[in-house]
Amino acid sequence: MVRITKVYTKTGDAGKTRLAGGQEIAKNAARIEAFGTVDELNAFLGWAVQGLSSEDQLPELQKRMMRIQNELFDLGSQLAVLAEDRREGTPVIISSDVERLESEIDDMNDDLPPLKSFILPGGGELATRLHISRTVCRRAERQLVRLLEKETLDGTELPYLNRLSDWLFVASRYVSWQTGNDEFLWKPGER
Repeated sequence: MVRITKVYTKTGDAGKTRLAGGQEIAKNAARIEAFGTVDELNAFLGWAVQGLSSEDQLPELQKRMMRIQNELFDLGSQLAVLAEDRREGTPVIISSDVERLESEIDDMNDDLPPLKSFILPGGGELATRLHISRTVCRRAERQLVRLLEKETLDGTELPYLNRLSDWLFVASRYVSWQTGNDEFLWKPGER
């Protein structure tokens, strides 16, 4: 278990921070941008989880989203600790995490009507929160690609975020459908 005794360190005052292994690094380094965006995604997902607390018909979805929040912390840990500094038990994303997302996507998608066009983000407040989470997830993917151009990672990070953005898209549709909110289709060129 992690124990945090002091919140401020003052090392960030000069634009630097430290990885979990102690290496000093600029706050705008690709690695920091990547796990910082993962952290931002987790906060938006938490906002969506909070919205689910008033939706009695979606307890399984809320449970899944809270599991994903924990997985995002695992991913943040994976990015914050260089592979050579990891201790046994350092949480990381594994391929079964990606496979579980795929299975859940298929489960949710089985109940949904097929798409005939792109949909506009919306479909109720909770679905919109999930759409926002999806777009932040896509940004985290892009940040991770920038990091991968400079460093070698484990190989599970990008597939996880890519699948998670798909999961969030399908979950937003699923929530709209379950809560009786209409999805609005993109009508190209409509003014």
